[in-house]
Amino acid sequence: MLLLSTSSLTWYWLHKIFSFVKDSKYTWIDLALNNRDFDLWDTNYIKLLIEEFDVPIPSITAPSIWMTERKVNNIVSLAKDIGSQIITFSPPRITDKETSWFSKYLPKVKRDSHLSISIQNVEPKFLFLIIPEYKNATFSEIRRITWDTTLNLSWITASSNMDIMRAQKFLGWSIKNVLFSDRYWAKIWMLPGWAWWWVSYLPLESFLMKLKSSGYTSFITMKINPKELGVWNNEKIKKNLEYIKKYYEKHFIHFKD
Repeated sequence: MLLLSTSSLTWYWLHKIFSFVKDSKYTWIDLALNNRDFDLWDTNYIKLLIEEFDVPIPSITAPSIWMTERKVNNIVSLAKDIGSQIITFSPPRITDKETSWFSKYLPKVKRDSHLSISIQNVEPKFLFLIIPEYKNATFSEIRRITWDTTLNLSWITASSNMDIMRAQKFLGWSIKNVLFSDRYWAKIWMLPGWAWWWVSYLPLESFLMKLKSSGYTSFITMKINPKELGVWNNEKIKKNLEYIKKYYEKHFIHFKD
């Protein structure tokens, strides 16, 4: 199932994002929440857009900062109201004052809500070069929280001692969503296959084929830097969305062992 993250079209109104998705013949949206755009939290408005464009939102990505149990509850309520199946959360930062919402509360939320509460891997960053910026953020730890994970490909670097092929194998059946994009050294969220002479740097082609061979049937969400996608140039956006869709179909949908 191919989704487009609303974060790929930041700076556009949500109505326009739905329009791009519909015109480009995408089927689903991942609603990437943030603490600035209030439209993303407006349940009634979102339900009207879903009905108008006939584009469901099966996946929500929670903000990566300033999370609390109350905000978790608000997101769960939104997910139930708009028919989402999965919510992706990030591990807390070491500087966060409140962290009980993560390791203690999220497992309870998954049990009580019957939603997939998924934890994504994060960028391996350090404070003062030695202190990890995130708590409970190793691949083993994110898998243990709820046993549902989201694999964010752009956050996997050589410094993490894990490549995307090994990460997929390690997380295995716990993966419920893949945040899909290319990267080249420090440049992230690039169009797939455009990192180096139109060949994926990660490599994404082999990853998609391996994912298909493993029997993966859950979500693949395109999360692209808006500038890479071509914001402010509607025709360029549509062209790039079409390219991404064909790339996905070639290496995943139409791939046969």
